[in-house]
Amino acid sequence: MSALDSVLIQCPYCWETLDISVDPSVAEQEYVEDCQVCCQPIVLHVTFDDNLTPQVEARAENE
Repeated sequence: MSALDSVLIQCPYCWETLDISVDPSVAEQEYVEDCQVCCQPIVLHVTFDDNLTPQVEARAENE
């Protein structure tokens, strides 16, 4: 089982910086996580490059 990676994102609603955990054992994933500050749903699209460096796109659910 892989350890989770920590990534900083910015909430597309309240603009707060959030620390989220992503799973490097899944090369590409998309899921919804609520903002820890304003509780709005954030759609997260996560991909990992060949070095398992995460790339995270955070967008509002209605975009």
